[in-house]
Amino acid sequence: MRLLYRMTPVLLGLALAACSGIHVNTNYDPTAVERIERFQRYAWLPQPQGKDSRVYNDITDVRVRLAVDKELQSRGYQRVEMSDDPDFLVGWQGAINTKLSIDTVDSFYGYPWGPYWSPWSSFYGPYGYPYGMGGPRTYVREYDVGTLILDGVDAREQRLVWRGTAQAELHRNLSPEDFQKKIDDAVHKLLSRFPPSPGKG
Repeated sequence: MRLLYRMTPVLLGLALAACSGIHVNTNYDPTAVERIERFQRYAWLPQPQGKDSRVYNDITDVRVRLAVDKELQSRGYQRVEMSDDPDFLVGWQGAINTKLSIDTVDSFYGYPWGPYWSPWSSFYGPYGYPYGMGGPRTYVREYDVGTLILDGVDAREQRLVWRGTAQAELHRNLSPEDFQKKIDDAVHKLLSRFPPSPGKG
C-alpha cells in the first residue's frame, strides 16, 4: 500500500500552476520502507500554525485535507481518528515567497544594422525602424512561488518517515475552484511517489 504525507508550504495558494508546472521532490527513511508498505490507516495531525494568514487559515486547511483525503482514499487508505490506532499520521505546512525575474533581451533578435539591410536609407534599420531601437532591454518581473510539503509520520514510533515537497509559481486572483484544482494537482503529483520506491525517488 502507499503512504501518506504531509503538505507544506507555500502551496498555499498552492496556486501552483497546472500540474505540469509543479516541481516535486520526495525523501524517505530507507529503514522504514517495508513498514510504510504495510500502512493502511491514517489520521490527521493538528492544523498547522503560522504567521502568514494567506497560508495558515481554516479555509486552506480544509482544502488541503480534502485533496489529501481524496487521493489517499482512492488508493485504499482509511482515514481514522487519532484515538483509533492509525498506522501513520499526515500533516501539511505551507509558505509563499516573492521572487524577481530579470531578463535582458535584444530587440529584433540581434540582427546587424547597416544601410545594406534597409530599403529606405542609412538612418533606418532592416525593418524601417530607426537605428538604436534594437538595443538590449531589461525586463523585471515580480512573482510569487508557493511551496507545499506533505509529511508521513510513523504513528507508533512518532517519527517522520516520508516527506514530499511541491513548488510552483502562484497565479494571483484564482477563483476558489481553480485554487482547489491547483491543490489537487500538487497533492496528486506528490502522492504518485508514495509509498517510496527505492531507486526512483
